[in-house]
Amino acid sequence: MKINLSQNSHGVALIVVMIAIAVFTALAGALAFSMKVETKLAMNANNEQQLLWLGRSGVEYARWILAQEASLAGQPYDSLNQIWAGGPGANGETNSVLAGISLDNFPVGNGTVSLQIIDLERKANINTANAAVLQQALTVMGVNADDISVVSDSIQDWRSPPAPPRVAGAQSEYYQGLTPPYYAKNAPIDDLSELLLVKGVTPEMYWGSGSSNSPAPPQRPQLGLGTAPDQPPAYPFGLVDVFTAVSSGKININTADANALQLIPGVDASIAAAIIQQRSGPDGVDGTEDDTPFQNAAGALQTAGLNPADAGRAGNLLTTRSSTFEVHVTARIGDATREFHAIILRLTGNDVRVVGFYWK
Repeated sequence: MKINLSQNSHGVALIVVMIAIAVFTALAGALAFSMKVETKLAMNANNEQQLLWLGRSGVEYARWILAQEASLAGQPYDSLNQIWAGGPGANGETNSVLAGISLDNFPVGNGTVSLQIIDLERKANINTANAAVLQQALTVMGVNADDISVVSDSIQDWRSPPAPPRVAGAQSEYYQGLTPPYYAKNAPIDDLSELLLVKGVTPEMYWGSGSSNSPAPPQRPQLGLGTAPDQPPAYPFGLVDVFTAVSSGKININTADANALQLIPGVDASIAAAIIQQRSGPDGVDGTEDDTPFQNAAGALQTAGLNPADAGRAGNLLTTRSSTFEVHVTARIGDATREFHAIILRLTGNDVRVVGFYWK
């Protein structure tokens, strides 16, 4: 039999060429993909820097808004219908430099920033709250009477210099017996989440039972009164909703919700509802054009039904002007976004300081 070697060599050469083409095609594809990835990484790195500056620009924008609002004549208060709070603008703002500005998608360079400004005086300060305020908060939450003194005493021990613990409180000796062990802070609370380390404070108590951050309770049948054995109690709100670690120490009667208002001695649910009804105007909704903010805190309490003596004492715990604000900035460039947070302290209209800036 005669074998044609020329044809066989041609077939092998064709196979080699095809393999080479496939290899080079794969290498070209890998190179193109690598270049695309490198370009994307470079773009992301550039966007990160630009987003950071956009975030800082958003904070400066918030500073300017708060300074302008505080400088308006005839408006010596802060309320939810003002522009900084996302409202339509109070009377003094509609004819000022603040008229027509927006907190959403404000253009800066080749991106945009959106702001949410929240005054921290709408809550009580956890570092200045006395035993009565702490116990009142826990009572309004519906905390079991046996736990109220434990939590109240333990919070006071945690934020105070080292000393023998209060009757139901705790110091480092107690916390050293936990797993893992840790020490009591014995200093003012810097971040409210420290409460989760305090004796007696549960996640449900901190977040409130309805919060997505609160762990889901095990499903057990409900009893006719109270909760089933070993079932966490249901709290309508949490400590995080009525306390802050940073503020002037007074509660703004124009911005606090009904739960925070009830931390004021003598203010119950009906008086808190009356306060909100009066400040929100005819439509009964906070943050709208017909709002009628209070300019005198003690007078507002009397108008809402609190007797003059109690109103005078409680008035020392209230204010109509906020000085501490938490700013949330959403910076956006194309599809890239970043969230930034800042704490702003407003001392006067011209003295507005950034005391904290961070991102996650």
